[in-house]
Amino acid sequence: MRVVAVSNDKGEVTDPELLGAAEGVHRQLRPHLGEYLTRMKEVLAAGAEMAVAVEDGRVKGVTVFRILEKTHSGRDLYCDDLVTDEAQRSTGVGHALMQYMERVCRERACDTFSLDSGARRQQAHKFYFREGMTITSFHFDKKISPRPTGIKDV
Repeated sequence: MRVVAVSNDKGEVTDPELLGAAEGVHRQLRPHLGEYLTRMKEVLAAGAEMAVAVEDGRVKGVTVFRILEKTHSGRDLYCDDLVTDEAQRSTGVGHALMQYMERVCRERACDTFSLDSGARRQQAHKFYFREGMTITSFHFDKKISPRPTGIKDV
């Protein structure tokens, strides 16, 4: 199995064929992405990068990540998405993607490698613990409705 970059650190898609081939696996985690190619190009143009695990010509896993400068943790590789094809779980795909991201961390002088995982995803949490990750904080968010048009800033 090999992990292949689909985009570069400038937000450019470097392998359009692999981007399209990743959709089926990626939607297992993110079914809400809408028109996939358009949405992913927007995400990548906004600073994310993407890589896929490929074996026998098939995409078996996907990662989307970005490098962030944070006041509390320094330079951080934050993983937006890490998904292994349901039929390929526990076969080393996730581990290969984690190793890829850790290599990117070292190459880019990151201080931390982080991700968020849904509170009910216990199997994923067991995997992250096996990979040496720890729980360091709680993540809170609040959905914000788009601001109505015609409203002026105060």
